[in-house]
Amino acid sequence: MAKASPADDWVPAMCTLPTAEQPLRVAEFDDLFRTAVHGFTRTRTTRLDLTISHECEATARNLAERESGCCAFFRFDFESSDDGLVMQIGVPNSHVDILDALQARVSRISGGAVNRHV
Repeated sequence: MAKASPADDWVPAMCTLPTAEQPLRVAEFDDLFRTAVHGFTRTRTTRLDLTISHECEATARNLAERESGCCAFFRFDFESSDDGLVMQIGVPNSHVDILDALQARVSRISGGAVNRHV
């Protein structure tokens, strides 16, 4: 997805998703961040863990799979925890700036859910 505005600066310029579909994808992520994220932790410079409700697992997995198709450098993994489902988002060192911007967007949209940086 191409960078559209400062609010969308987590969207990598090299994304292969058609331009017309990019705002729809951003809106899908925003909805997930708003409705499902209970907390997030930056476990490494290259990894952000989102704790989401188990009820949103199918939506999160589907969104992660589609995002991996257009932005292949993202790595998404899922793990159950006592607090919910952990959606692990990883990037290579060359894309840490995108993960930083994504984390800022998650924080803003989720209402500043728990944020710990390790």
